[in-house]
Amino acid sequence: MKSRITLTATTLFAVAAFGSSAMALDVKKSLDVAAAPDAVWQAIGDFCGIGSWHPAVEKCELQQKDGKTFRLLSLKGGGSILEEQSAWDDAAHSYGYTIVESPLPVQNYASTISVAANGSGSTITWVGKFDAKDAPDDKAMEVIGGIYDAGLAGIAEKAK
Repeated sequence: MKSRITLTATTLFAVAAFGSSAMALDVKKSLDVAAAPDAVWQAIGDFCGIGSWHPAVEKCELQQKDGKTFRLLSLKGGGSILEEQSAWDDAAHSYGYTIVESPLPVQNYASTISVAANGSGSTITWVGKFDAKDAPDDKAMEVIGGIYDAGLAGIAEKAK
């Protein structure tokens, strides 16, 4: 298995009405695997499929509220994360989600995970945009990057 991991940080400044700045951070991780895109997408499963491939997730519960889809992730060692599905494209092998509530040092978090053909294999890409919350930017990026690395490794293992 060939691995390619990319971490980027982009600071974006937006001037608000009273001249204050808002900061957004980006984390992008990619992993090349020998499995075909359809096989990798099957391994990812549905929106709550993360419970079967991410090593930090003990359980995933799918919820519906006001026509929206949510997943409640129970984490190994305690804690939970509530995420809202923002996009799903089975044909394009991608989905998007936002974090509604979590203990993570981030806010305004939006993410997309996707699978694309790469020769006879696939490239899995996980991208997140967020603001740091109660932590320095580099710490927030390190936490999210670690979550993505562990998840990508779990997907690759499951897709074998």
